[in-house]
Amino acid sequence: MTRLIIDTDPGVDDAIAIAIAALSPSTDLLGVTTVFGNVPLAKTTRNALRILEMCGRDDVPVAAGAAMPLVHPQARQDSTAHGDDGLSGHADVLPEPSRDAVADGAVGLMASLLEQAEEPVTISPIGPLTNIAVLLAAYPHLKPKIERLVIMGGALEGGNVTARAEFNVWSDPEAARRVLVTEDVPCVLVPMDLTYRCAVDTDWLELLATSGRVGEALRALTPEYVRHYTRALGWPGMVVHDAVAIVEAITPGTLVTESLPLDIECSFGPSRGAVIADRRRREQIDDTVALDEAGRVDVAMDTDIARLRAVLLEGIEEKMEA
Repeated sequence: MTRLIIDTDPGVDDAIAIAIAALSPSTDLLGVTTVFGNVPLAKTTRNALRILEMCGRDDVPVAAGAAMPLVHPQARQDSTAHGDDGLSGHADVLPEPSRDAVADGAVGLMASLLEQAEEPVTISPIGPLTNIAVLLAAYPHLKPKIERLVIMGGALEGGNVTARAEFNVWSDPEAARRVLVTEDVPCVLVPMDLTYRCAVDTDWLELLATSGRVGEALRALTPEYVRHYTRALGWPGMVVHDAVAIVEAITPGTLVTESLPLDIECSFGPSRGAVIADRRRREQIDDTVALDEAGRVDVAMDTDIARLRAVLLEGIEEKMEA
């Protein structure tokens, strides 16, 4: 049984990710925390509540977190792919939430859940890393309670929001550097390089739509998202970035990882938010300027893509027929 907290900025792909975790019989979804990102915090929080309502999981507490980055303002919010409401302009497809977010706030809720946990907890941040950076700074004594962080973010070869940077890391590079480079919590980073390879086509989306009530609702959220990614991919489909990370969080070993030293570019040049990974062989690094080994992270490099797409679909299908 995976004990899981999701930190998120829903987001169409976040919606799929949350639904898979909420419906998984092998996952104890302890809480969902929200952060600014695809849309402002009030909308990401409302979206998280609506997604859980759709899944019949009003037992899972939701708490709102950071409304802005740690240090510098977010240059812009990404409403291009996700629409102004974060859910492709179709948030009203989902039920109205029957409750409010808890008063503790995201960091307070995560700390409380970790303190109460009798076994280590996986945290999967699938938005900007602001909440996680604050949690680790404010509650260092709770780090042993974290089994690992499974993070969707970053890109090794090229970004989406800029030529070098992926949106989640770019939105708060200082927080990303704190989490990935200076902290000592085990991390799996699921970068855009891999999630793009796991993109799904419109045939997959039609299977999702016929899988049950939740699948039908999730498919209804995707029109703008599909239009955006059809331009990016060159074929009709979309990228389900965050859902790839959630599958790894639920089932460790789904993704093939490589341990790499990383750093995050925090300057204000054209590479701000870029993930710098040293992929040279150790023998080649000797006697050169190398990245700090303390910033070594397990980076997801590969997976059985056909199987992963099937698992994503099964994560919605089988729960709706139960």
